[in-house]
Amino acid sequence: MLNYDKVKHWPIEDVTQTWTERDSILYALGLGVGGDPMDANQLRFTYEKDLQAVPTLAAAIAWPKSWMRNPETGIDYLKLVHGEQDTRLFKPMPASGTVTSRTRVSRICDKGVGKGAIVELLRDIIDTASGERIAETRQISFLRGDGGFSEVSGVTDAPPAGLPGVPERAPDAEFELTSPAQAALIYRLSGDSNPLHADPEIAAKAGFSKPILHGLATYGMAAFAAISCLAAGDARRLKRVAARFTAPVYPGETLRFQFWKGDNGRWHLLARIDARDVIVLNNGLIILS
Repeated sequence: MLNYDKVKHWPIEDVTQTWTERDSILYALGLGVGGDPMDANQLRFTYEKDLQAVPTLAAAIAWPKSWMRNPETGIDYLKLVHGEQDTRLFKPMPASGTVTSRTRVSRICDKGVGKGAIVELLRDIIDTASGERIAETRQISFLRGDGGFSEVSGVTDAPPAGLPGVPERAPDAEFELTSPAQAALIYRLSGDSNPLHADPEIAAKAGFSKPILHGLATYGMAAFAAISCLAAGDARRLKRVAARFTAPVYPGETLRFQFWKGDNGRWHLLARIDARDVIVLNNGLIILS
């Protein structure tokens, strides 16, 4: 059973990582950017000339080791699902540099016996040389096998605020992006080597017909779609991207990103795969300057 006190105060290590322009390009290629090598917008993320990093790279680098696998946490790791991701940019994400990440458990919420639990992690991405914070990432994991822990510990945190739903009207803008058939094999070179995304046998044991794309790759695709469709390709304008993961994506599928204009640079986001009639990202929020 999940140990509230140990998980809430787990000593998560700081992680320092250096990345290069090559790494930024590799990350973009794993998102399907560069599928049209004649597209000037895509070349801004995949060619050294005037190179920009897709800002959600901040959510993919300098990750601590997978401490939730430790038996002392009491977490049933096999039933953990990545539920939501939220990144706030305080400075433009550099195409190369060195950062230090500092991660903390900010919230553990018991939904009840048989209903699972929620763990919220906050991670600061800090420029190692200057000490300035580049970004903050917020990750919510659903622990499907850990509901009811508060009956033993006697303590639970309030649930996190929900992301806003999309308006019930036609979207104001749409953008399509196709994930290459080898996307997961490319994306895993950016740091997430979970065999679920590469090994057909392991994917089958998990109930999938073939290896699935990383959730953070789908999330990065949403950021690129927003930059391309709403910000004229200027990655510096992206200040926040948040979304809930609602269904897996298979490499090779085409995603249709839909956007609804809000107030003060806010846009609502939803992503769907028309070929399977499934929504893969929902309750999305984009903020632009």
